[in-house]
Amino acid sequence: MTQHFDIKDIDLAEKGRYRMQWAAKEMPVLDLIEARFRQEQPLRGLRMAACLHVTAETANLMRVLQAGGAEVALSASNPLSTQDDVAAALVAYYEMPVYAIKGEDNATYYKHLNAVLDIKPHITMDDGCDLVSTLHKTRTELLPGIVGGTEETTTGVIRLRAMAAEGALRFPVMAVNDAMTKHLFDNRYGTGQSTIDGIIRATNVLLAGKNFVVAGYGWCSRGIANRARGMGANVIVTEVLPLRALEAVMDGFRVMPMLEAAAVGDIFCSATGDIHVFDKSHFAVMKDGAIMANSGHFNVEVNIPALEGMASEVRRVREFLDEYQLEDGRKLYLIGEGRLVNLAAAEGHPSAVMDMSFANQALAAEFMAVNHEKLQNQVYSVPEDIDQEIARLKLAAMGIHIDTLSREQQDYLNSWQEGT
Repeated sequence: MTQHFDIKDIDLAEKGRYRMQWAAKEMPVLDLIEARFRQEQPLRGLRMAACLHVTAETANLMRVLQAGGAEVALSASNPLSTQDDVAAALVAYYEMPVYAIKGEDNATYYKHLNAVLDIKPHITMDDGCDLVSTLHKTRTELLPGIVGGTEETTTGVIRLRAMAAEGALRFPVMAVNDAMTKHLFDNRYGTGQSTIDGIIRATNVLLAGKNFVVAGYGWCSRGIANRARGMGANVIVTEVLPLRALEAVMDGFRVMPMLEAAAVGDIFCSATGDIHVFDKSHFAVMKDGAIMANSGHFNVEVNIPALEGMASEVRRVREFLDEYQLEDGRKLYLIGEGRLVNLAAAEGHPSAVMDMSFANQALAAEFMAVNHEKLQNQVYSVPEDIDQEIARLKLAAMGIHIDTLSREQQDYLNSWQEGT
């Protein structure tokens, strides 16, 4: 009998279930959605292929989708992000096809992507667009059966919009990353905290007093910069967009070109979504002992082939920390093979912020199930009413109450006749 999963060790399942239960304590919005889904079954009859980081938080989302009636198969969206015990828990306790092993090679990664596509999904749930890209490149026979998808990340949304602009996208996709309850919280607070956590776990270096260079000043980079400053680091920001660079200056950070920052930085972290943010010219001027990390989606933000070409020796000096001995005697360090530092070397975002992100995923999937016939093959933002409902549920779960407008106030805001 063929096993419809590929994980490290099924005997890790009990540990993974405990991890899921601990995360669930911080995910009350998802619990409220699960209660409704279980009753209404909005995803009944739908097959869903998910390519996400296989963490305890993701597992709780999978549990909610399953409660809503969906048949779900899950693969990892990053070779180093899988929590093997959680993958085992989903297989053992939820009978879910899971294809994910921490440290899997590139060939296994794509084998796993194709395995979840083998269920012939109606809806895709992606983190970085690799699943959708694979569908459009090598599994085109499945495209007629797909009614829509959702995308979790900035990087994935960028790729999807490029596909849509070229007329290549064959089904509608909801950009979950664009939701205010996603990027204002997950990207800023989640990435900020978990990135610093990953850097410290991998290196155990003191951040206070160090020159900490953050590439980019989008929502993820803002979170990293602010958390690094909170740890006492001297933060430098590099940018290519004038408006964001100006905002970084007004927020109190030093702003300069990367080549200039490369010569003075002690710790470097990129979260831009672009290629070769740390390049050969930067490696050439970095200090002996400089540490590099990436918190963007793919490891291409660091030009690893160029770094390897400059090195006379490469060795692993700590778990998830590689030392590159250069020809001139300097040593540069790369965390987690240049992959997402917060998942390669730590546990990813705190559950409390993923509660809102994955609430968006669940409700976006429901929206696709109900409204796909009205949608074009393009990228859609999460409807504002979903965003507001998630914020309302989160506040209620936190025991926080807010004001409501009086009739007089509502009338005033909807009128143009009154004034000075």
